[in-house]
Amino acid sequence: ESLLSTTSYVTAAGGVLAAAAIAKASSKSRRSFRVACSAGVSTESLVPSEQVGNTAPLGFFDPLGFSTGSTISYPDDLNGFKFLRSAELKNGRVAMMASVGMVVQHYVKLPGFEDVPAGYAALTTSAGATGFAALVCVVGFIEAAEFANGTFRKSLGNYGDPLNLGSFNEEYQNKELNNCRMAMFAVLGQLVAEMVTGKDAIEQLGL
Repeated sequence: ESLLSTTSYVTAAGGVLAAAAIAKASSKSRRSFRVACSAGVSTESLVPSEQVGNTAPLGFFDPLGFSTGSTISYPDDLNGFKFLRSAELKNGRVAMMASVGMVVQHYVKLPGFEDVPAGYAALTTSAGATGFAALVCVVGFIEAAEFANGTFRKSLGNYGDPLNLGSFNEEYQNKELNNCRMAMFAVLGQLVAEMVTGKDAIEQLGL
């Protein structure tokens, strides 16, 4: 119990780091916006519905209307679309790996985690909870650094074509975004189903 409590504090610390970085970046962007306006700097932003990811049958995908708000705004990105697209891609890529990982972990265990159950239940064990807390802390520091120097927003999640596959084009980007969105729903479904049934992703299929 004490270990889980410690894990909770460590996990919360990682979350606080990321939240503090977001708040700092948002505050800095508002100050920059005022300076840019007073200096006559162009403050035009991207039109979300005209960017990649607007595909049939859903069209422009923003069910919660994040891109229509002004919670996050920058001098060159008034509606925060660059930030939101970077976040969508990053979360989607994590979700794609997570959705596969939640299936694979039923069969494959890393050294030292042989007795850790698959899925959400892993957090109820000391090894699983400690590993998750360590992961959150590492990710929290990386995210805080990216928010602080602005690379997270400016990159738009674009890492080009690191493997030189010659496929980094609009079609490829649309496919990636659609797979990211599907994966986020898939992971949510896997976790909710496990919470309701107590079975991991494979057991839910009766295998």
